[in-house]
Amino acid sequence: MLIRYEFEVGASAEYMFKLTQDYDLRAKWDPLTTEAFLVNATDAAQGELVRCTAANGLSMDTVYVSYQPNKVAAVKLIKGPYIFDKFAGGWNFKELGPDRTKVLFSYNITTKPRWLSWLLTPVVVFFFKRETRKRIAALQHYALDNYRPI
Repeated sequence: MLIRYEFEVGASAEYMFKLTQDYDLRAKWDPLTTEAFLVNATDAAQGELVRCTAANGLSMDTVYVSYQPNKVAAVKLIKGPYIFDKFAGGWNFKELGPDRTKVLFSYNITTKPRWLSWLLTPVVVFFFKRETRKRIAALQHYALDNYRPI
């Protein structure tokens, strides 16, 4: 089941990309994630593994399937909570002007066991949507307070 949010932010695509993909910066604004780090690397890139722990204590390992600085960062689940059959997420950034960016944030989630997915997936998506709205509001607020045009 797909979750998509599109919004604009008064900051450059470069700034927004770094804010969302630099895990030291992410810890400053992201209310959903209590810990996130690259497992075997110092710089994010396609193929690199990321471990994230949510505020509820659940953790997941994802791998970057796409990493194009200032444009796209997308991950898919490698290992995570049992409830997820499949999980993928992505950030897309489109610079509208020097200090204006359109951000498209999406998740694609299915749950297991598969025979019960028809019931569980909408429930999990409901909670993910709520948390994602909080995450986006926190991101927008942080960018508004901290972005300084060059």
